[in-house]
Amino acid sequence: MNGMIQTAALALGLMLLTSATTDREPRLRRIFNGRDLTGWTVSQGADQWTVAGRELLVRNNAERKGSILWTQKSYRDFILQADFLMGDGTVDSGFFLRSEKDQIQIGISGSLKRDLTASPYIPGKGYPVEAKVADILRLKDWNTMKIRVRGNAYTVWLNGREVMNYTSATLPETGPIGIQLHPKNEMSIRFRDIRLAEL
Repeated sequence: MNGMIQTAALALGLMLLTSATTDREPRLRRIFNGRDLTGWTVSQGADQWTVAGRELLVRNNAERKGSILWTQKSYRDFILQADFLMGDGTVDSGFFLRSEKDQIQIGISGSLKRDLTASPYIPGKGYPVEAKVADILRLKDWNTMKIRVRGNAYTVWLNGREVMNYTSATLPETGPIGIQLHPKNEMSIRFRDIRLAEL
């Protein structure tokens, strides 16, 4: 009888261990090295992207043209996590997911003139859902955003709290990740500790 109990206990322990292992998120690895833009490509306006003190500083130049910093690698399903600190001016930035068709906003919407951080923006649809971040977003301190993309669905967390879910009809199956610098603004924003895990 004791042997049967020990065997059952061992089987239960193995099941719990396996469950805990499979539920654990994959390890996030740095895709921004904190020294330079190795692994990234700038669409235009390279002078608007500088790296110092392990941070990526994004600031409009005098021409105030927009720019996108793209990963050289394309991704299918992934978790992206990054810290950001809003700077001066009207901050309008965000992360592009696999293309310019789906973006997770950071800062003020150019069209709606209010903060829509963590909300999805889709050309032609605007903001189909709005994240509720008023009591979470730190305007004068660092924030951590995490985005999980699986298939055509994505979820966003801000400072550890889940704030948005959306299923997109425009999201390609694979593509690079981009960081946006919106045109026509005078603004700055900093990013650090940009990490990613493929799912």
